[in-house]
Amino acid sequence: MKTNEVWIYIEQNNGKIADVSLELLGKGSELAKKLGVKTGAVLFGSGVKNLAEALFAYGADKVYLAEDAALKNYLTLPYCKVMADLIREIEPQIVLYGATTTGRDIAPRIASELRVGLTADCTNLQIGDYSKRVKEETKEYKNILYQIRPAFGGNIVATIVCPDHRPQMATVREGVMKMNTPDKSKKGELIEIKPNIPKETMLSEIVKKIQQEKLVDLKAAAIIVSGGMGVGSKDNFKLVHDLAHAIGGQVGGSRAAVDAGFIGKDHQVGQTGTTVRPKLYIAVGISGQIQHLAGMSESNRIIAINSDPNAPIFQTAHYGIVGDLNDIVPKFIESYKSLKK
Repeated sequence: MKTNEVWIYIEQNNGKIADVSLELLGKGSELAKKLGVKTGAVLFGSGVKNLAEALFAYGADKVYLAEDAALKNYLTLPYCKVMADLIREIEPQIVLYGATTTGRDIAPRIASELRVGLTADCTNLQIGDYSKRVKEETKEYKNILYQIRPAFGGNIVATIVCPDHRPQMATVREGVMKMNTPDKSKKGELIEIKPNIPKETMLSEIVKKIQQEKLVDLKAAAIIVSGGMGVGSKDNFKLVHDLAHAIGGQVGGSRAAVDAGFIGKDHQVGQTGTTVRPKLYIAVGISGQIQHLAGMSESNRIIAINSDPNAPIFQTAHYGIVGDLNDIVPKFIESYKSLKK
């Protein structure tokens, strides 16, 4: 039953839908509209039927629901079996997954099983045309998926296509797609399927789940103050914390600062960290490598503080301050506190 739909694999944990899945529903709806097809959300679990309404509100036209006790928690083999079977039966043209731990596990296995392509860690998706030379002829492809991602350490942006095989599949980084405002009046079609889960796929079981919540939610922060290697040391990073505390913001960091041990991984902003869009982003001692810019360039206002007047960050910043952060940051804090009096 070939539908040519655009599908989003919905990741849920204990009945909570992952933000990246909701973000992808918005982008998937946009792609589906351009292609003139429906948007499908694929939901696996046990006792998760109630999540369908939220998926419709965020953009799904159809929800393919597979419920079974064996699907209560994510397990690689049964989830892959059910997903691959469903793709073979319904034949969507595009399937998108979040580039999470789960998405990075299931997507390549599905691609291998179906012998189709997969592009990992995309930061953009578009629909367009493509042509290539086959022997003496030029072969034209209409309305295929452009899978766009940074490559070569973030030094270039590559557009990748998989024109000859379906479905076209990609994993997409968290936070790079804008989440739609939910429309609770939107309804859709709920399609319940009975999954075939052979015993031989149940080779493991989850005995106990231990989850640790993230210490910081950068995606929801309205103000972020981030520090880079230019801060100089973990002790000196206290200036970044002080500024963030003074103005009611969250603390972020560049990958270099995280790798140097100045701040924890949960605070990392950039291509390999969290993509953020705060109202105000203050970059302290961050040079502005493309990997970092990829994660914060869509901030509403960017202020950069750096001692190097030629730092790339100044090309992206709305306001730039050249000078010693040890002198500037305390003055920032003092000025803000005086305004509040």
